[in-house]
Amino acid sequence: MSVYLVEKALELLCGTYVFPDRAHVAADRVRERLTAGEYDRLDEETLGERLTADLFEVCQDKHLRVRVRAQEMREVSTKSEFEAVWREQQRLHNYGIARVQRMDGNVGLLELRTVASAGLGGRAIVAAMELVSHTHALIVDLRDNRGGSPDGAVFWTSYFFPDGETHLNSVYEGATGRTRQYWSHAWLPGERYLDRPVYLLTSGVTFSGGEEICYNLKAQGRAILVGETTRGGAHPTEAFPITPTFEIAVPVARSVNPLTGTNWEGGGVEPDVAVPAAEAFEVAYRKALRHVLSSVTAPAVLAEARSALGRPPLDGLDQDDQ
Repeated sequence: MSVYLVEKALELLCGTYVFPDRAHVAADRVRERLTAGEYDRLDEETLGERLTADLFEVCQDKHLRVRVRAQEMREVSTKSEFEAVWREQQRLHNYGIARVQRMDGNVGLLELRTVASAGLGGRAIVAAMELVSHTHALIVDLRDNRGGSPDGAVFWTSYFFPDGETHLNSVYEGATGRTRQYWSHAWLPGERYLDRPVYLLTSGVTFSGGEEICYNLKAQGRAILVGETTRGGAHPTEAFPITPTFEIAVPVARSVNPLTGTNWEGGGVEPDVAVPAAEAFEVAYRKALRHVLSSVTAPAVLAEARSALGRPPLDGLDQDDQ
C-alpha cells in the first residue's frame, strides 16, 4: 500500500508543482528511498510526515505537504461538495475575523486568523472595516493568521489605498504560464482607511495569505510591522486527494511583488519593529496612542489616550480573556 501512496503522491507532484524541475529531482530522491524500503509499514500519518520532510529537503517549500485528510473532507468526492464544506467552515469561523474593537484613544483593533476570499467573506470584511473606519489609528493582529486567499488579501489591503491605481501583487500560474495581476480595488463598499497609521502584528506563525497582507503593505510603505519575522510561505496551493483519507498539498503558483520582483517564500516578512510576538500589541498600541496625542484635538479622545498610556499592562485583552 505504501508504494501506491508514494507513487500517486509523486505523480501529482510532478504534474502540478509550479517548479517542475524541482519536482522531478525530489521525486527521484523519494523513489530511491522507496526502493530502499524506508517507507515500508508506515501508517498514513507517519508516511505523510516522512514524505513531507523528504520533499522539503529538495524543494524547501513550506506549502508542500503530504498529510492525512481532515475528517470533514473524507466523505467529499466532488468539487461542489468540497466547496460546500469549505463555505460552512468559513461561516462558522466568521471568515477569519476573530475580533473587531474600538480601544481607548480611538484606536481600532482587527484580529484576523485567516484570509477569506472576497467572494465568500466580503460582507464580513466590509462590516469589520466599517466598525473601525472612524478610528485615528488601526492595529491589525495577524500573529495567529495561517493564510487564505490572494484575492481576499487584496480586498482587505485595498481599504488602505485611495483608488484602483496600486499594483499590489502578481501570481504566476504554473499550469497555464499566465501571470495574473492584483490591483487595489477602484471601488469599495464603505469608507477607505486613508491618511492614518496602520500597524500589523506578526509572529513566526503568520503564514501565506497573512504574510501577503504584510508584504504588500510593507512594500508600499503603507503599514508598520511590529513583532517577529513571519513563517515564509508565498505559493498558492491546491490539495489533491490520493485516497479518501490521504492527500498532497501542492503549490501550483507563486507570488511576484511588482516592487521587489520577488516574494516572502522561505525568508518570511521582516518586521519594522522587531519584538517578541507576545509584546507586539503593547508596542504597537503605545505607538498608536502617541500618534493620537500628537494629531488629535478632541478632548475626550485625548483623555482616553493619556489614561491608556498610563495603565499597564496594555495587552489588548480583558482580564477575563486571559
